[in-house]
Amino acid sequence: MLAQLGYLPVSWQPPYLGMRIASELDASAAVLAGQEALAYDPPQGTFTWEPGYPATLASMWQPDSYNVILRGAVMSFQSQHDLAVTGDVDDALWEAVFRADSASEANLGGYTYAVASQVDPETLTIYHDGQVVLSSLANTGIADSPTADGTFPVYLKYRFQIMKGTNPDGSSYADPVSFVSYFNGSDAVHYFPRGGYGFQQSLGCVELAYGAAEQAYPYLTYGSLVTVTG
Repeated sequence: MLAQLGYLPVSWQPPYLGMRIASELDASAAVLAGQEALAYDPPQGTFTWEPGYPATLASMWQPDSYNVILRGAVMSFQSQHDLAVTGDVDDALWEAVFRADSASEANLGGYTYAVASQVDPETLTIYHDGQVVLSSLANTGIADSPTADGTFPVYLKYRFQIMKGTNPDGSSYADPVSFVSYFNGSDAVHYFPRGGYGFQQSLGCVELAYGAAEQAYPYLTYGSLVTVTG
């Protein structure tokens, strides 16, 4: 259902029988009942990858398990349906998905995937609906405070924030930052003023120049996946 509503980078095609049954369920209650039955005994449909995304994303897709791609899709759905953005699959989520599917309430934000490469020169590339919408120099963490490799969903956003913490030497900092999208603990994509970009300078965040951060911010919606590699 999340694939059909546009929350995943894959499409799903049900078998002919499933389409015929769905077309015969006219009443809203019947539609919801039919969906619930199919949730417990899903039909054998076919997933097809949408074009334009890198192989790193496809390599994480496991249709029969709760993988990070599905978790990000759940978080994106939750954010658009006024649910707590937890990534948890509970009764409230199932009910909301059933109702959204019966009403064909598609994802309004599109699908976003970002890759932060720690290979010099460091970059951030953002894919949206299968197209590269941003390719920018970026900074990641220094050796004493590295940016962890892995793939993580965006879980918290601020247009502006005073970011506080402790430097590796034990001193404290309180820096004004803009266009903040947290994806792994205290690591976030955000604007931070530097003399240059493209190499390790941060304390774990992915730093961008102002214009690039401003452009990235609306694409990095809740649940959008950020892969840090290299």
